[in-house]
Amino acid sequence: MILATISIAYWLRLSYSIPDGNWHLRWRKTLFSFLFPPLLIFTTFTAVVCMGSQGKMGGMYTGSFSYLIALVFLSYFNILALKQAFQGWKSVQSARECPQIYIGGRTARLLQTKALFAGQMGFWTPELVVSQGLLETLSPEHLKSVLSHEQGHYHYRDTFWFFWLGLMRSCTSWLPNTEALWQELLILRELRADSYAASQVDPLTLAESLLLVSNQQPFGSEVCCAALSSPGTNRLEQRIDALLNTPEPTSEIPIKSFYIFFLAFLPLLTVVFHT
Repeated sequence: MILATISIAYWLRLSYSIPDGNWHLRWRKTLFSFLFPPLLIFTTFTAVVCMGSQGKMGGMYTGSFSYLIALVFLSYFNILALKQAFQGWKSVQSARECPQIYIGGRTARLLQTKALFAGQMGFWTPELVVSQGLLETLSPEHLKSVLSHEQGHYHYRDTFWFFWLGLMRSCTSWLPNTEALWQELLILRELRADSYAASQVDPLTLAESLLLVSNQQPFGSEVCCAALSSPGTNRLEQRIDALLNTPEPTSEIPIKSFYIFFLAFLPLLTVVFHT
């Protein structure tokens, strides 16, 4: 089971290529290639641990070797989860130490620095964090476009979902194309937030804001953070081109698009055949 699962995961990752089309299509294809292999591996190891080191499986006696491999992997997964959760907690605590202000009809935390920064910090209900330098540099129109972009991150709960996606990235960094898929997910996250903001403000104004804040400085850990741009993944030209072209609708992705992920839980069915 373990060898078959890892072989399938490797094949799925090796066959990945950056898809074409709008961000809706790219998002579905990239998310599947990134998330399905780790889920398949995780559920397989979970099934092996649930079956234990004693008994029979398909008429063959089971041993402790596979059980120990699965147990070590799941323990490693839990350690990484705790480590990442602690990093996220420290970032959130750092944000909450900043004074609270009201801007654009919403509350925000003011970061006392001349660096340009705007981002959502938190888990399911993140807080908006903006820097003093950003408020002093941008005009009211540009600032409104930045806040609309950050509202897009809040609307899609990017800090919550990318916490778990980042955990999957850490656990399966040994799989092929992990980093390429992660970078693609980050730019798609920004394109989605840009598209959301473009439905509320002038896309040209948002494009100008991206140029002004293209060298945004990071704040704390990137865990539980969705900023205006991520260092190393800005792809500014791609984002501006998307804004200057006809904006894509920000409709929700149909739930049925995620049904294929249920196949990753098939290994759990093997538990019923263990005696």
